[in-house]
Amino acid sequence: MTSWFDTHEVTNQPPPLEGHDVFATNTALVEAVERHGGAANRADLSAIGRRAGEPEWQERGRQANAHVPVLRTHDRYGNRLDVVDYHPAYHDLMAASVGAGLHASPWADDRPAPHVTRAAGMVTWYQVDAGHTCPISMTYSAVPALRHQPDLADRLLPQLVSHAYDGANRPVDTKAGITVGMAMTEKQGGSDVRANTTVARPVGAGGPGGEHLLTGHKWFCSAPMSDGFLVLANAPGGLSCFWMPRWRPDGSRNPIRIQRLKDKLGDRSNASSEIEMLDTWALMVGEEGRGVRTIIEMVNHTRLDCTLGSTAVLRQGVAQATWHTHHRAAFGRTLDEQPLMANVLADLALESEAATAAAIRLAATFDAPDDPAEQLFARLATPVVKYWTCKRATVHAVEAMECLGGVGFVEETDMPRLLRQSPVNGIWEGSGNVMCLDVLRAMLKAPESVDAYWDEVELAAGADARLDAAAVALRKELADVDDAELRARSIVEDMALVLQGSLLVRHSPGFVADAFCASRLDPDRPGHRAFGTLPPGLDLAAIVDRHRPTT
Repeated sequence: MTSWFDTHEVTNQPPPLEGHDVFATNTALVEAVERHGGAANRADLSAIGRRAGEPEWQERGRQANAHVPVLRTHDRYGNRLDVVDYHPAYHDLMAASVGAGLHASPWADDRPAPHVTRAAGMVTWYQVDAGHTCPISMTYSAVPALRHQPDLADRLLPQLVSHAYDGANRPVDTKAGITVGMAMTEKQGGSDVRANTTVARPVGAGGPGGEHLLTGHKWFCSAPMSDGFLVLANAPGGLSCFWMPRWRPDGSRNPIRIQRLKDKLGDRSNASSEIEMLDTWALMVGEEGRGVRTIIEMVNHTRLDCTLGSTAVLRQGVAQATWHTHHRAAFGRTLDEQPLMANVLADLALESEAATAAAIRLAATFDAPDDPAEQLFARLATPVVKYWTCKRATVHAVEAMECLGGVGFVEETDMPRLLRQSPVNGIWEGSGNVMCLDVLRAMLKAPESVDAYWDEVELAAGADARLDAAAVALRKELADVDDAELRARSIVEDMALVLQGSLLVRHSPGFVADAFCASRLDPDRPGHRAFGTLPPGLDLAAIVDRHRPTT
């Protein structure tokens, strides 16, 4: 017998989305990995996927965000500490990422498609917690920049690629594994890093590989408990790149003063800080006066990871929305059987699949560093794909949240955390305007990159009349140089959609490609519609079924 204080039996609520392989149930991602040479690595990716689906790890992601990092500038006696304390869940997540090689595996992995494989792992694991992947991404991205100073890279590489995570605050040479942060922007400059005022004073001869003392400030220093940082500062010969460890070679603390932590909208499990440097010891990396050219190697890789992060946001939104609507009924049918909801879900799924195809295609260019055609394509595709994927993440997260109804607005569903996270990748490593200007700069300085873009797009020529028409219109748009900067966002958006259309027409099922071209590329349909406005005659159920996770 039910006592008076017992609630009624709970029915018509979906079970938690857990206990599944987050990678293997993402069909578009699995196909993209296989398409770009990573089929042999599926077992490793499924291991990441199964862990990402375990409720214990999902709970660690929640804990790391609920218990945000805490800055301790001094000890109780007044001595400088400049340390950040993290919840244990954060360290567990870091250990899992490092153990899976997401921080640096392509630099030590001799298997096929290491960058593609890592990219798929990042898309999968990011869905557990996004914040801790910041130092993971920076560690991965630091290696090509450090290689501009070969002796330093050779010394650090064994620890950078190690699968041993060590979160202790102690000198680099006492640790089995290390992580790397980055500090470029300053208050007065932001994206204009050439306005930096931090000064590097040579110790002795100075020059590449030489010791310097840095004095200045950095407006954003992410992951300030990293073992070392790549930093820009003005040496006598101009703006240069430096390796700045947390500890000096003599075992003393390097004076990196953490002024405060940023109180951010999302990415809350990771600490971002403002720092001051006063005669802080560092080594020059690469040529003096060529700091931007050196550190751009790091930025290109972090831009890939921003694209992967937004791709993960899109996938997580689709997974949660399709799962919830499949297990909840209203008006006599499950929600996903209702025509208008099916339209919304299919539209969200199309966005996710297009982003996944483009992101993994971009990752494949990082597996071909010696292929000139691939590198020309990457020069243009990196800012194009980053811009559009990141731009779509926030509006997509809002719509996915709405599919859950009122409960989607509740923190327990993790949808608010997804929404808060969604804008960050569009801001980090070059905002939307910076990406669009980078596209224009690439077309001007390396016009052959435009040819490489068209070589990729035209692999689908003749397969869909709507894609062909969109490509013709885009060629005319690119030929019109009047007010190009004013129109840059429109240009880059069209480039992204045509590229995505080409990829889906070639590689996705016909019902997916047909729906994408009908809704994004058909010249008879105006663009910029809300999700859920797909035209009649499409196989919505097949699209939704393809993207719904199973447990």
